[in-house]
Amino acid sequence: MVDDYLVRAIDEGRQARVFAVRSTHVVEEARRRHGTRPVATAALGRALSAGLLLGANLKGEDLLTLRILGDGPLGAVVVTADARGNVRGYVQNPGVDLPPTAEGKLAVGAAVGRGYLYVTRDLGFGAPFTGGAALISGEIAADLTHYLATSEQTPSAVVLGVRVGAAGEVVGAGGLLVQLFPDPSEDLAARLEENLQGLREISALLAGGVTPEELVARVLAPEVPTILGRTPVRFACTCNREKVADLLAALGEEELSALARERSEILVRCHFCGEEYRFGRAEALEVLKPMKAE
Repeated sequence: MVDDYLVRAIDEGRQARVFAVRSTHVVEEARRRHGTRPVATAALGRALSAGLLLGANLKGEDLLTLRILGDGPLGAVVVTADARGNVRGYVQNPGVDLPPTAEGKLAVGAAVGRGYLYVTRDLGFGAPFTGGAALISGEIAADLTHYLATSEQTPSAVVLGVRVGAAGEVVGAGGLLVQLFPDPSEDLAARLEENLQGLREISALLAGGVTPEELVARVLAPEVPTILGRTPVRFACTCNREKVADLLAALGEEELSALARERSEILVRCHFCGEEYRFGRAEALEVLKPMKAE
């Protein structure tokens, strides 16, 4: 099994930086956990790859949250990523599927619809910073490009893709983020734009075995890029039984006791990863003991 990972690179003239990620197994894990249909798989997969790319500059315990809130049948798409290559996410309505577009593509834009995209960065000090922009297509890559240019004033290009197999499995997924430093040469900007045109079918390239390093090389060709770093990426959630018990305890003695009387078992499912936590009646009441002691 070929590992998923992200690379960071810079051009020879230090006028642009490029991030490339292969996230095939990350997206397949999300599909398996959430039981997404193909269109939902593609939307969530693009968002997961985007979270990894946007999170490539995070440090330490920094956390990034991407929220795509469209009026289409998918509902909300939410992803969080950290500085260590961990990402998790969910789509509100995973069972949504639509007929393909006239070009035979998965109808992600129609499924997402119109609305807003928000990016929140929690850098561990003060209030988290949130920026947002209107969705211009629902296709996610173009929406992120628009957000970066308008909300963060960073000239950028984003390419995202997810290829789904005949059985609904993910066979290729990943993305590219290209950002220009101030005052780039016109020649570089034009060359990058031309090179990116050949990478629009990025999911097919990744499914065919093209590596993140090769994607970077194609973007910056004919220059030879300098690879600055390589980070393994994975689908990973921060939920655990202890945290869920704390959430139950936060309901308070009256509400939790009422739930325990009504049900023989309390089931809590994590939105982000689909993991289920079951608490029997006695277990549910047990979580109140620390609060009573205090």
